[in-house]
Amino acid sequence: MNVLEEAIAKGQKTLSEYASKKFLAAYGIPVCREFLVQTEQEAQEKARELGFPVALKACGAALTHKTEGDLIRLGIRSPQELAEAFRDLASRPIDGLEGMLLQEMVRGHRELVMGLIRDAQFGPCVMFGFGGIFTEVLNDVTFRVAPLEKWDAFEMMEEMRAKKILDAFRGEPPVDKEILAKALIALGEIGLQNPAVQEIDVNPLKVRDGKPVAVDALVVLASPGDSAPAK
Repeated sequence: MNVLEEAIAKGQKTLSEYASKKFLAAYGIPVCREFLVQTEQEAQEKARELGFPVALKACGAALTHKTEGDLIRLGIRSPQELAEAFRDLASRPIDGLEGMLLQEMVRGHRELVMGLIRDAQFGPCVMFGFGGIFTEVLNDVTFRVAPLEKWDAFEMMEEMRAKKILDAFRGEPPVDKEILAKALIALGEIGLQNPAVQEIDVNPLKVRDGKPVAVDALVVLASPGDSAPAK
């Protein structure tokens, strides 16, 4: 039973961040290195494996607004800082906590967004655009109805108003559009193959050394009877 089947069996409305990225990775979408840990000792062991700096987040299927809940610690640079961050988060009464998500800090100045929505008329549609904290403000996104061909994905990149961000930027190489196209195509396949997936939000999709990497992701599940038929 995969993470999606387990979530459906439990009656969850969303996948946790950890489960969301595990699900996306199964379709070949690049995600950051991370571990779901339960103890401070385990966090320290995995941090040595990842290498500092790291990020620490409270993780659970019901924890969909971690930033607003002050449940994220970024740029942790030492075992001492990690211990303090772990103890701080662990001391809180967090409903639905499944563990602490320990992540590598993905370096890169550029942030993109991609995702999936399920339209009542058109079925699964893939979204791509300028990401990060300004996604909703700038609204620089484009959509395609699944399934996507490679040329669809490349057209989406060209339709961004800020498409130059995909070129060489501040001494960094251009974005690998082949990898990006494969990720967008994979999102469409997820929508077609999994009617229970109502929505996917990957934000930010950071660019590290020209390669896109999903740093945060959320998979929203359809309520029983609400999922539109796949097209």
